[in-house]
Amino acid sequence: MTGGTDRRPLVEIKSLSKHFGEGEARVDALRDITMTVSQGEVVGLLGPSGSGKSTLLNAIGAVIEPNEGWMRLDGEVVYDNRWIRRDLRRLRLEKIGFIFQTHNLLPFLDATDNVAIVYYLAGRPRVESLKRAEELLDYLQVGHRKHAMPSQLSGGEAQRVAIARALANSPRIILADEPTAALDSVRAGIVMDLLRKLAVEQQAAIIAVTHDEKIFDRFDRIFKLRDGFLVDIEERARPDPANRGE
Repeated sequence: MTGGTDRRPLVEIKSLSKHFGEGEARVDALRDITMTVSQGEVVGLLGPSGSGKSTLLNAIGAVIEPNEGWMRLDGEVVYDNRWIRRDLRRLRLEKIGFIFQTHNLLPFLDATDNVAIVYYLAGRPRVESLKRAEELLDYLQVGHRKHAMPSQLSGGEAQRVAIARALANSPRIILADEPTAALDSVRAGIVMDLLRKLAVEQQAAIIAVTHDEKIFDRFDRIFKLRDGFLVDIEERARPDPANRGE
């Protein structure tokens, strides 16, 4: 289950399980999940509500602790039936970027500071942080909105700023939870093509939870979950944005 023999795995999971509660109240959210996602890949997590998609995303992001299994991120074993990596906050800052359905921008900061704050939290100087933020906003084609407040941004612009924030520390792994659900089909396609560009140019692995059928053709592979089990992996032809006529 790899994304290609010539690409280095960035997310490797073996026999990962997670349950909530005990006894009759126990709910098995993840059951014996094994999967690999490599650099340059954009993959989707699909399944009905309660299938374990968000739980898996949060486990990969070191937001929740699994109960058993093994996980390696960007070449580092971080979980082996317990957390091997102790400083999970630093792990997230160094290796992982998060993108959400709602952009979660801080309403009292402009677009530049919303991106730069990640650098601030990592202890970088303000001048360096602002420069990095402006470079990312330009890269995502919203540099002309760098002084705008979140309330002044369109939905597509706000999501691009949120993606810039997720990229601030150059993560190798980007986790997206319903990143296009609030966007129309055109803006959803633009966001997914941006993620494709990031995966290729940054050699990152992107994993997106989605119910959004209009972006299924943007994925290299789709992992399908049901009742906590990985029930199918759908291999897809690699998308070519240049042939979309957009």
